[in-house]
Amino acid sequence: MEQQLIPHLFRSEFRKITSVLCKLLGLENIEAAEDIAGETFLLALETWPYKGVPENPVAWLYAVAKNKAKNHLQRGHIFATKVAGQLKSGTQVFEEAEVGFTEQNITDSQLQMLFALCHPSIAPEAQIGLALRILCGFGIDEIATALLKSKEAINKLLYRAKEKLRAGQFIIEVPQEAEMGKRLGNVLTTLYLLYSEGYYSESHDNVLREELCGEAMRLTYLLIGNGSTNLPPVNALLSLMCFQSSRFAARKGSGGEMVLYYEQDESLWDQELITKGVYFLHQASQGNALSKYHLEAGIAYWYTIKADTHEKWEAILQLFNQLLRLEYSPIAALNRTYALSKANGKQAAIIEAEKLNLAGNPFYFALLGELYTGIDNAKAMAHYRAAYSLAKTARDRQTIQNKIDALA
Repeated sequence: MEQQLIPHLFRSEFRKITSVLCKLLGLENIEAAEDIAGETFLLALETWPYKGVPENPVAWLYAVAKNKAKNHLQRGHIFATKVAGQLKSGTQVFEEAEVGFTEQNITDSQLQMLFALCHPSIAPEAQIGLALRILCGFGIDEIATALLKSKEAINKLLYRAKEKLRAGQFIIEVPQEAEMGKRLGNVLTTLYLLYSEGYYSESHDNVLREELCGEAMRLTYLLIGNGSTNLPPVNALLSLMCFQSSRFAARKGSGGEMVLYYEQDESLWDQELITKGVYFLHQASQGNALSKYHLEAGIAYWYTIKADTHEKWEAILQLFNQLLRLEYSPIAALNRTYALSKANGKQAAIIEAEKLNLAGNPFYFALLGELYTGIDNAKAMAHYRAAYSLAKTARDRQTIQNKIDALA
């Protein structure tokens, strides 16, 4: 039993223990917090097979982590008073320390750590790596897979980020209202990128990494649950995640292959998630600020309506126009061009698409292949072959090959 239980608890409890201990010990002791959490689970691995699983395994883990944290603080106290010969500030922490694993403290600690890890001085990729490690309990191997890097590169990435956290003397707290606007943007970017890593997965040729999307949603729910961070752009981001996640079951075939939008079985769409997406989008409409998350959530909403109407594609096209004015990206430009083809016809879209000239992008050539199909099939085939040669994963190559076969 413990062979399945301990890995499950590691995934759910490591992040909670680490966050609470980081809040107690300070960011300068982030590795000590990780070590204590790791040692707690190691002790479980060593003792549970022989002594049996405790009646309350989670309470057992919290009790062990609490004792190990107090021992760590006591060692610092002894060094400060007997070895160094002076009383340091850490002593008072030891005297008064109460390692609280209450539900409220766990939630608060994770939310506060989220803001600490997403400090503007930390590189975006390092923020994602830290969030995966500290707040999601991912191992180095899993982070390397998620970010398409080697274990050595991830270790260096995390080491440099932790050094910045130590040197910066950052406070683990949710920013005050005056700072919230500047800091919340970084947090939302990190969560957006974390979700995207799962949704547009290129690792192991997977169509989806649902665990990454799930962790991004869990952390976004933490923001929603706090009065000072339950703001329109947060609701818009969660709305986007709900809409996108609603089609997971239909987006992946029985063999793990990608199922394109028009081939998806609508009955597999999760209507409860779609309803939640509509609710959070409504919540996001309060106030005057318009973020890219509002616009992307609006686009994602229209994609939950399968009907192929002009009204739908015109609405999507206008949302893309706004999005590109707000924040340009090549992928958004490609998707906008597809919407243009559905709203105004392929000829108009071809003119716009060729202006983009994204020569190294396989999705650009795949789009041109789609647009030229039925107009100039020879050009369509040439573009699909160019897309195939540039595709990075077996999944993408198979999708393009299916298009080539259908055209041939």
